[in-house]
Amino acid sequence: MAKVTGIGGIFFKSKNPEKIRDWYSEKLGLNTDKYGTNFEWRKSQNPDQKGFTVWGPFSDTTEYFKPSEKEYMINLRVDNLRELLDQLKDQDVEIVGEIDEYEYGLFAHIIDPEGTKIELWEPFDEEYDKIVEARVKS
Repeated sequence: MAKVTGIGGIFFKSKNPEKIRDWYSEKLGLNTDKYGTNFEWRKSQNPDQKGFTVWGPFSDTTEYFKPSEKEYMINLRVDNLRELLDQLKDQDVEIVGEIDEYEYGLFAHIIDPEGTKIELWEPFDEEYDKIVEARVKS
């Protein structure tokens, strides 16, 4: 059974994303870029492999969270996106759009029962590691 394996990211709307990124950088020490930052960690089953959790403010006028009207969107890491989407279709979960494929992973969106858009990400962490600029290491 395909499943969620972790939190891939937290995204939220901001009146001034640049200012809020700068505030988090200055006050809390986050290493930010124009997208936010990435928390780098190691996989528990294979400590040689990295994983990432993204933190990113969006403009409060973004359409990316649609059809949800919420001020935030959660990204969940999954182990097999296509299989999980098939499972969710069978359970009458609302799926928004199609699978988007990038060199760093597969993405799809669903809507939860309260109307929140959830982004599902099957990451290709080795490729993602190559493009990440801002990161926070623990």
